[in-house]
Amino acid sequence: MIVFRNVSVSYPLPDGQRRPVFENLSFEIQRGEHVYLIGPTGSGKTTLMRLIYMDLFPEAGYCQVGDYRSDRIKPAEIPYLRRTLGIVFQDFQLLPDRNVYENVAFALYVTGRRGAEVKTRVLQALTLVGLSHKRRRYPHELSGGEQQRVVIARAIVNDPWILLADEPTGNLDPRVADEIMELLLSLHRQGMTLLMATHDYRLVKKYPARTLAILNGQLVEVDPHTL
Repeated sequence: MIVFRNVSVSYPLPDGQRRPVFENLSFEIQRGEHVYLIGPTGSGKTTLMRLIYMDLFPEAGYCQVGDYRSDRIKPAEIPYLRRTLGIVFQDFQLLPDRNVYENVAFALYVTGRRGAEVKTRVLQALTLVGLSHKRRRYPHELSGGEQQRVVIARAIVNDPWILLADEPTGNLDPRVADEIMELLLSLHRQGMTLLMATHDYRLVKKYPARTLAILNGQLVEVDPHTL
């Protein structure tokens, strides 16, 4: 479960003032849900994601992700929180000097896993995203859709209970975007909670689910069919 209670966040401006992003924001996401997060550029979608994986902390209120609360978590506990999350970025952030297998394995090495367990987990993740046959390729040898599949494999290799996808189809053409969406939904159907920030209303209408829109610093639930 993800819980936001009366969360307020702002950013400093050059004149010394602060621009509010969220004020008294409250909502919940249940385990196993599929939720879209929509809103115009600059509305706070990425900020909300950062609050969930605690790269950013509220100025007031708190965020709770599973057993971790932003107002109680210790710095040493943050890596353990993030192991329960899988994060998919729009810009891939793959290591260019490592092949597909090594990029996915890296997510396990940083958590201290070694040996046969790494090989088993990486090959399972690559099989799920349909790329086990390209495990020796380097990022520059892959298409954009294939690179995004590697990012998803890296995000799920630690078996997270929630997948955060921040504009995962933003740089992809509609056909490839549909393929990535089908992949994300297949993971959701296996029990993974999916929170996806997107500006692609075509996808939201084609694959409808609970949809939260950020409007003037607040979340409003909207009918995806009306977008």
